[in-house]
Amino acid sequence: MEPTQSTRRLSLNRDQIKYIAMFTMLLNHIANIFMAPGGLWTEVLVDIGYFTAPVMCWFLVEGYGYTHSKKQYALRLLGFAILAEIPFCLAFSQGPGIDFFGLNMLFTLLICFGILVVHDKMAPGMARRCIDAVLVLLTAVLGCDWMLLAPCYTLLFLWAKGSRRRGFAAFGWAMALFAAISLLSQMSLLSSIGGALGIGLAGCAILFLYNGRRAQRGRRFSQWFFYLFYPGHLLILALIRLALL
Repeated sequence: MEPTQSTRRLSLNRDQIKYIAMFTMLLNHIANIFMAPGGLWTEVLVDIGYFTAPVMCWFLVEGYGYTHSKKQYALRLLGFAILAEIPFCLAFSQGPGIDFFGLNMLFTLLICFGILVVHDKMAPGMARRCIDAVLVLLTAVLGCDWMLLAPCYTLLFLWAKGSRRRGFAAFGWAMALFAAISLLSQMSLLSSIGGALGIGLAGCAILFLYNGRRAQRGRRFSQWFFYLFYPGHLLILALIRLALL
């Protein structure tokens, strides 16, 4: 998307929005791990945390064209996904042991990256649509975090790329999809609406505040911080949870 918002008094670059997304994810995880379900503040923090996944998918789509080595990018995602899996499961387990909670978000993003590769290498047609469907369903088969939703968001944001008008439509559909799947998963109406609003906040940050640029300084630090923060914060939360047992 063109950096048309850069002349606004308040604007955010890509890295700033990603830092906000890391913080909201941390709030979501703290609420899910340590706070009693059903409480007002639990609901608020969980819903705010839904800001993160659409931001990840949006910048995955946007950054694909700037990636010098697709193979190295995929291997990096896979490596950190493997590194994060035990902390992910340990953080959300209930007792002193470890339970399997499916595959973490980095595995999901790896599958979403596969969708981008398919669209880059294959011409539009039935074959490509079938592969898209298989990859979307694969996230459910593997029990990935943000299953079904994240790959659908990737497809929506890929469709919207370069068009502000389509960007609004894509985030509208993203909110509707979340609400629909949440209700089908027997989440409460309040939780479904609250989560959809968290996704709407991501849309507002990207469509109204994003200036289309990266940070001028500390790019290398930010790149590795975003990778390391995910397994790192899960490990810290898991150790705190165990210490409180």
